[in-house]
Amino acid sequence: MKQRVSALLREKLGREVVLEKPRDRSFGHFATPIAFSLAKELRKSPMIIADELASSFNEVEEFSSVEAVKGYLNFRLSENFLAEYASWALDNPSEFAKQDKNEKILLEFVSANPTGPLHIGHARGAVYGDTLYRLAKHLGYDITAEYYVNDAGNQIDLLGLSIQLHGRENLLDETVEYPESYYRGEYLDALSRDAMEKFGFKIFHDESRQRELALWAKDEVMKIVVSDLADLNIYFDTFVYESSLYDDWDRVMKKMGEGIYKSEEKVFIASEVKGDDHDRVVVRDDGRPTYLAGDIVYHNQKFERGYDHFINIWGADHHGYIPRVNAAIEYLGYDSKKLEVLLSQMVSLLKDGEPYKMSKRAGNVILMSDIVDEIGSDALRFIFASKKSDTALEFDLAEFKKQDSSNPIFYIQYAHARIQTLLSKATVSKEDINNASLKNLGENAATLLFDALLLPEVVEDAFTSRQVQKLPDYLKALAASLHKFYYDVRMIGTQDEAKLLKLLLVVALSIKTGLSLMGIEAKDRMEREED
Repeated sequence: MKQRVSALLREKLGREVVLEKPRDRSFGHFATPIAFSLAKELRKSPMIIADELASSFNEVEEFSSVEAVKGYLNFRLSENFLAEYASWALDNPSEFAKQDKNEKILLEFVSANPTGPLHIGHARGAVYGDTLYRLAKHLGYDITAEYYVNDAGNQIDLLGLSIQLHGRENLLDETVEYPESYYRGEYLDALSRDAMEKFGFKIFHDESRQRELALWAKDEVMKIVVSDLADLNIYFDTFVYESSLYDDWDRVMKKMGEGIYKSEEKVFIASEVKGDDHDRVVVRDDGRPTYLAGDIVYHNQKFERGYDHFINIWGADHHGYIPRVNAAIEYLGYDSKKLEVLLSQMVSLLKDGEPYKMSKRAGNVILMSDIVDEIGSDALRFIFASKKSDTALEFDLAEFKKQDSSNPIFYIQYAHARIQTLLSKATVSKEDINNASLKNLGENAATLLFDALLLPEVVEDAFTSRQVQKLPDYLKALAASLHKFYYDVRMIGTQDEAKLLKLLLVVALSIKTGLSLMGIEAKDRMEREED
């Protein structure tokens, strides 16, 4: 709707127009302050300009009224326009809220080290990234979801050592001394058993085979990671392994030119002059590359693949890492403004008001899979999409296990199921419902129809602002409007049954589409239906 109104105004006025939604719906569906922008150019009062513009829209069939109020132009959409748009949406459900954006985007997210299962902090970035991905796909962007596998650092060697020690202690009943830093958790039980079956018990003592064990183990861990993400309905288009990048190291370092220099047997990037706190080590004095070295080669590879825009979703603790990566991009000859870094804040879990206790499976973290097992993937996805990613999140698992209106995902799903229940009780045919006119609905029904048809602009706004929480916020509000309408308006067996049920079909379409864009499948029936 907003696109159509914007196009009409652009055609009429010959310029882009800012459209707003009035806080008071009685003023209309949309408003614009365009008269204030034109005042200096036309040397007239905004009020006079608004009055003149309002009268010029009298014959535009998309509007039932256009009024000037204190310099603003307020537009009320016509019944014909809303009815035709609603009917089109019902006839073309897979196209509803879609656009055809012409931009190629590479979205990198999760990218957790392949040394253990995903924890609850990873889950937040995963849900945020996948929701952005789904929104972008729906809007027509050519977007690729990519996972960067950090499989070339010290953490991989530590994984091999951890399995060796775990296997000796738990499978060979030896007393071992663990280092200060090592990996722990129940997942090492399976890895140790599988390693002994594949390589024999001697591998737990052979330090020269530690790397071999580690490389095998990180592939096994990635299988766990991919499986856990699939349980959350998250899939990636491409995986890039850090270990595969270093063949390109010499070429990329030459490409960096004056951005790289050597001092005290170390190789540095001159990042301070590009806004970093100080220059950073890229290669240590013993010849081992730092984490930043892999990122330099990786981002060069990204830009060479010819995308228009790049989005990285990182943990909030990586905030200080942004300037050094931007510096590298600029030394490589690219525009660092094409890289957008979004941060995902930490998560705190409660259960019945108390801090969530970590399970022995996890070691020292809360596993994503444990939470999915406890409350389900739909609830977890909804929780993590419902608040700005760059703000801290605390939630109580108990609230999302409730089967009542205090649980927002239940409340939304119940709205969709309630509509299906009403449709099953219809005394009119499906054909009657589909052919019904959505004119002369009455104020409450017309408001509900407009709200249901707002989904396309919510989808676009949620993606372009990178604030995916706007989608669950919208769905909660729409569900609330549906439930209120259900109690206020009798539908089955009335003269307006067909048109009212058609209205509910539009609401159901918006809920179903919106949930799908969050990676959640709308339910036609609820196991327990409460208000």
